[in-house]
Amino acid sequence: MENLFLDPTIILLIAAFAGFFMAFGIGANDVANAMGTSVGSKAITFTQAIFIAAIFEFLGAYLAGGEVTSTIRKGIVDPGLYSGNENIFIIGMMSALFAAATWLLIASIKGWPVSTTHSIVGSIVGFVIISLGFSAVSWGKVGLIAASWVTSPAIAGTLAFGIFLSAKKLILDRRDPSQAAVSFIPFYSFFTGFTIALVTINKGLKYVIKDNKEDLSDWVLWLVGTNTGTLIGAAVIGLIVAIVTAILLNVNKDKIREYGVESAFAVLMIVTASAMAFAHGSNDVANAIGPMSAIISVASEGAIGAKTAVSPWVLLIGGVGIVFGLAMLGGRVIKTVGTKITHLTPSLGFSAEMAAASTVVAATYIGFPISTTHTLVGAVIGVGLAKGVSHLDLGSIGRIILSWIVTIPAGATLTVLFFYLLKFFFGV
Repeated sequence: MENLFLDPTIILLIAAFAGFFMAFGIGANDVANAMGTSVGSKAITFTQAIFIAAIFEFLGAYLAGGEVTSTIRKGIVDPGLYSGNENIFIIGMMSALFAAATWLLIASIKGWPVSTTHSIVGSIVGFVIISLGFSAVSWGKVGLIAASWVTSPAIAGTLAFGIFLSAKKLILDRRDPSQAAVSFIPFYSFFTGFTIALVTINKGLKYVIKDNKEDLSDWVLWLVGTNTGTLIGAAVIGLIVAIVTAILLNVNKDKIREYGVESAFAVLMIVTASAMAFAHGSNDVANAIGPMSAIISVASEGAIGAKTAVSPWVLLIGGVGIVFGLAMLGGRVIKTVGTKITHLTPSLGFSAEMAAASTVVAATYIGFPISTTHTLVGAVIGVGLAKGVSHLDLGSIGRIILSWIVTIPAGATLTVLFFYLLKFFFGV
C-alpha cells in the first residue's frame, strides 16, 4: 500500500463531511419526492411529512442500513483494480460523493426529482473513466440502470392507472360511495399491508432479519405479508366505518366523496408513506455511506474491498443528513411531485404510492435495478392519465425527463472536475 496523502484522521473527517453532504442531497431530493404524493394530495401537511420522514427514514438508515454495503454502487467497477493506488481511490470516492451531492443540490433547488442512485452511479463512472479508462467501466450494468429510465415509470404508471380506475369504479363513482368504501376499502387495506410488509422486509430489514446470513425463504415473506395485510385491513375497517358515520351525520352527501371516502384513502397513504420511508432510509442511505465506508476502510485498515462493514457512527451521519436535507430543502421537490405533474387527491395519491411500492417489490424479486424516483413519478403520471391527458402538465413532465437523462453525465462531469481539483489541492 502506498503512503496516504493525509493523516488518516483528516481523511476520515473529510469522508464524513462528504457522506453527510450526499445524505443531505438524498433527503432533499429522494425523500422529498417520496413524500410528494402524500403532501400534494393533502393527506398530510409538509410539517407532518417531515415528522414522519424524520422518524422512519432515520430508523431505516440507522437500524437497518445494512451490515454490509457495496463500496462501488451496483458493481460499476472492480475495486481490486485500484490495489496499490489507494490515494487515487480515496480521491476518486471523495470526488464521486461531492459530485453526486452537488448535482442533487442543484436538482433540489430547481425542484427536479432525480435519482440519487443514478447520481452516484454517474459520478463513479466519471471517476473510473478518468482514472482507468472507458474499458474499466461495467457498461452492461450501466445499460441496465439506464433502461430503468423507461421500464420503471412505464410499469408503475400502468399499475397506478389500473389501481385508480378500480377505486373509481368500485367506490368513487358509486351511487353511495360511503357504503362502497366500507365494503371495499378493507381489501385495499389488505393490499397495502401486504405490499408494504414485503417492501419493508426486502428493502429495509434484509440485513436485520436473516437466517445464517441467507435471504429469508419466500414462504416466510408471504406469511408475514399476509398477516400484516390482515391486521391493517381489520384495523382500517373500524376506522373507515367511524369516518363515514361521522360524515353522514354532519355533512351533505355531496361532500362525502371529498371528505369521507378520500379521507379513507388518506389514512392508507400515511401507512404507506411511513413504510416506504423506512425502506428508503435503509436501502438508499448506501448511496451516501457506501463510498464513505470505502474511504474509511482504506484510511483506517489500508485495504480496498468490494464490501465493508458499516460502523454505527457512519449510519448515524447518513440518517441525520437525510433528515436535515428533507427539512431544509425538500419543499421544492415535494411541490413538483405533489402539485406540478397533476392535481392529486388522496385516492389518486394512494394509487400512485401503491403502484410504486408494488413495482419496487416486483423488481426486488427479479433482481432488476430500478429507480424509486422514476417509479413514483411514473405512477403519478399514470393516475394523471387515468383522468385524461389534459390533466397532466406536459411541460413539467418534459423538464423532469430531461433532468433524468442529464443525471448520469452530469455526475460524471462533476466528478472529473472535483477529481482534478482535489488532486491539485492535496498534491496527489
